[in-house]
Amino acid sequence: MIELTKNKIRLLKLFYTHPDEAFYMQQIGRMLGKKPGVFQRTINGLEKQGVLVSEYKANARFFKANTKSPVYAELRELVMKYEKLFKKGFGAFILLGLASWLACAPAQAANTKESAGRGAMTIDGAISTAFANNKNILIQEKEVEAARAQILDARSAFMPQVNVEGGYKRVGSVPQANAAISGKKDYGVYVGYENDNQWGLAVDQSLYTGGANTANLRQQQLGLKVQEETLRALKLDAAFETKRLFFGLLLAYEIARIAQDLLDQAAAHYEDVKKKYKEGTASRFDLLQSKVQVTKVMPELIRAKNAIRLSMADLNKELGLGVYDPLVVDGKLVYLPVAITEEAFLAKAYIHRPEMIIKLLGIDIAKWSIKAAHAGYRPQVNLSADYYYRSDDYSDMFNQRHNNWDVGVSVRVPIFDGFSSLAKVREAKARYAQSQLSQEDVADQTALLIRRDCLNLREAQAIIDSQKDNVSEAKEALQIAIVSYDNGVGTNLDVLDAQVSLAQIEQTLAEGVYDYMMAQAALDRDTGNLSAEEKISDDKKPDVPGEVPAKAEKKI
Repeated sequence: MIELTKNKIRLLKLFYTHPDEAFYMQQIGRMLGKKPGVFQRTINGLEKQGVLVSEYKANARFFKANTKSPVYAELRELVMKYEKLFKKGFGAFILLGLASWLACAPAQAANTKESAGRGAMTIDGAISTAFANNKNILIQEKEVEAARAQILDARSAFMPQVNVEGGYKRVGSVPQANAAISGKKDYGVYVGYENDNQWGLAVDQSLYTGGANTANLRQQQLGLKVQEETLRALKLDAAFETKRLFFGLLLAYEIARIAQDLLDQAAAHYEDVKKKYKEGTASRFDLLQSKVQVTKVMPELIRAKNAIRLSMADLNKELGLGVYDPLVVDGKLVYLPVAITEEAFLAKAYIHRPEMIIKLLGIDIAKWSIKAAHAGYRPQVNLSADYYYRSDDYSDMFNQRHNNWDVGVSVRVPIFDGFSSLAKVREAKARYAQSQLSQEDVADQTALLIRRDCLNLREAQAIIDSQKDNVSEAKEALQIAIVSYDNGVGTNLDVLDAQVSLAQIEQTLAEGVYDYMMAQAALDRDTGNLSAEEKISDDKKPDVPGEVPAKAEKKI
């Protein structure tokens, strides 16, 4: 942390008034009316901290403002805006927090040109950016692709398997024919050759597997829907987190505005009291009280501006951008009340919430697992066909005398498998019962979430309703307090209290609107409601086997 003195404030005002000009020591001394030795160490210290830069010209060292400093714009704005307060000793309070940040923020250069090139970020744009850069979403999108491939693999079990087969085999002895039969097959095609070469085409087709292949295909199709709903759940979480940070940044801007207004009011009132004190119409107690009020509200502004930086860094991280990247947001805190109907919200959540859909799909997957396990009790029927050429001489192989074919059907009937099928059926039934219990648990959790969201909406709505009319009344009360004090009827404390009351009411109202918007965002997430482009309409709902649980019929 740097110590801010009057000399530093005067130097900064000189350099920030002429940001493109460079000055040498003697020139600075003449302009400030001081000897160079008085401020030489101060200038060197500011250069080390990156506030100033220097270069040598004609054996003289010239200093100028570092316009690339991460705090240049804000520091310059504060110095120029509060010049009068600096002279009265308020500079340390205004820049104390900023000076602390200066020591640890060399990498926080915010280039406004880059920010303008990117354009203002709306909430919809922020959510789209989060979807495009969120690693968990990108990973889950690959899981969806893998699930589609698994469906194709499951379908392959219903299709014939066609293979080209060939090989060579040396046989010690084979039966010999007494004589060749003219116009017929070569005898070796049936019994083989000592140098046995064979090439052909083999086809295998599964005719009946006891329902195992069908069950596997249905499980993979349901598994794809599970992965798609998991992706939607991740998007809902990402959208909610983006809204939380985006609205939080808007709240930080609003609180900073309120703190800035309070500081401006306190400073203006102090100037008015000081004028009255010189005229003899105000006491020294009022003067000191007004001055202390200015110093009391300055830390709030510092904290508010730092909250903006922190909120912006958090939002950048969520969007997959650099934490130091400049970001301009386009939006404001708006109170848009909605009708709070818990039963309708709960019914919608049971139908559209991804976690509910996944559990319902899990029940159906478990059902098909039972059918797949029962296949172990049933026969297996397979069809096979071969067409091949066989000879002891490759040059005399692919002709009518050396070809042959066969077609056959095989049946395998299980008699005893060591209770393996029985164990699989019992396991599948236990998994099915487990999936039902899991679905009921998620239904209870969903009801709790909807209940909580509705209560939060009502709480925020009550706060807003209690405060929205008070802002104009607090502003009127402040004007009355100022006029009364000017006329000698009111006290200085009345004005200070009215200023603080107005700021508190405005901040409470802003926080209430933020809480209401976040309660709406939580309700969107818990009811499975994405943006207009993403949400599922009633006529395009996913084909989810199973019914809406009975708990959707119950009243809260």
